[in-house]
Amino acid sequence: MISPHDQMVRRDWLQVSAAGVLGSALPLASNTTSAASSTTGRAKSVLIVHLSGGPSQLDMLDPKPDAPAEIRGEFSPIETAVPGVQVCEHLPRLAQQLKHWSVLRSLAHLEHNHLLATHVALTGRPTPIPRGGSDLDRVESRNDFPNFAGALSYVRPRSDGVPTGVSLPNYFIEGPLTWPGQHAGFLGPKHDPWQINHDPNDPNFRMDSLSLQPGITSPRLLSRRGLLETVNRSPLSLDAKGRANSFAEQQGLAFSLLTSDRVAQAFDIQREEAPVRDRYGRNKFGQSLLLARRLLQAAVPIVQAAMGIVQTWDTHVDNWGALKNRLLPQLDQGLAALMDDLSSTGLLDQTLVLVMGEFGRTPRISTLPGQTVSGRDHWAHMYSALVAGAGVRGGQVVGQSDANAAYPVSRPWSPADVCTTLFNALGVDHNAVLMDPLQRPNHLLNGEVIAPLYSGRVG
Repeated sequence: MISPHDQMVRRDWLQVSAAGVLGSALPLASNTTSAASSTTGRAKSVLIVHLSGGPSQLDMLDPKPDAPAEIRGEFSPIETAVPGVQVCEHLPRLAQQLKHWSVLRSLAHLEHNHLLATHVALTGRPTPIPRGGSDLDRVESRNDFPNFAGALSYVRPRSDGVPTGVSLPNYFIEGPLTWPGQHAGFLGPKHDPWQINHDPNDPNFRMDSLSLQPGITSPRLLSRRGLLETVNRSPLSLDAKGRANSFAEQQGLAFSLLTSDRVAQAFDIQREEAPVRDRYGRNKFGQSLLLARRLLQAAVPIVQAAMGIVQTWDTHVDNWGALKNRLLPQLDQGLAALMDDLSSTGLLDQTLVLVMGEFGRTPRISTLPGQTVSGRDHWAHMYSALVAGAGVRGGQVVGQSDANAAYPVSRPWSPADVCTTLFNALGVDHNAVLMDPLQRPNHLLNGEVIAPLYSGRVG
């Protein structure tokens, strides 16, 4: 039997799915409130801090100290700088900086599979399943809906040498599985974000692809481009022409980036002084956040920084050990340094920051067969996120969960609403559409703006 909470979440998700997929060619009425409307277009950039694997809401942002032992877990809550709001004891810096953040405690959808949920989280759309296919082995495909950076590249193409999107520090691949939601999907490679697959904490980190070879100056490179364009205009078969056009688009992006000093300098993380690098943490995640900040300063519109490899936060086993000893300290240190820099430079006023995973963890603690150390399993019915910047009101909680952090007791917000909020912040037209390969229009903003982030009213 489906619980009332499940029915509420399912109803909301089905409504979003109908608007975003089945009814994507139909006009959508704007539900943006005046508070959200006043901040439309305020963001020049978006930073997505993706916690792949699904972080636990109970052990981070929505502690339940009065819940039974088999639910509340091993950590204790601490008070924050915002009266009445608590977070996990292993997030002390966040607790002191909560005036900058909105804690979103009522995110929900219905996908408990990592691959499907990642596509949902990074596109705002359900993952398309091929006829006869299984949702258990659904991997990345050019039939996928574009991720945020790919979609923005389509509606706002640019040729100034600054990429629309950059993802770092690694692509989400595990064995034969490649996570969907990481590229521009059906829009094609032209709109893919730049993918960085190198640890910024490595002393040898450098972007060779953004460095001209010795003896190659910018004027000489431009002359070579002219020669290459002449070759590309040679007669070709229709099939070969299609492949050449795709390759030529990639060549054009490469030339733009190679002649962009601003982007090349942003990737030169060695320019940062040692104390600054220390503040972020001398680890892969901390230095990825520092590099992300440099890319924001170079006016890259969408930057995605992941923590670790794919499923880093998938804590079926040793949930509390992994969180206490590695994940939460690195997250707490990196976000604190990032927030210090964004707020002190004024960049926070024009940058929307989202910290989220693809779902949360089960309220009830469990132990996998063959294991002796407990953890939590996948849970998409209710999870938490952090949001800051670009007009978002800090120092508040948006949404409310039940006594076990299992289901929302206030209005649930979906990944489609996150998608709409993100693009509304960037000033994208509410009626913007993406044309798929069959020339069918798909509304980009397929949910509602999460207005309480801006108004401070309970949502």
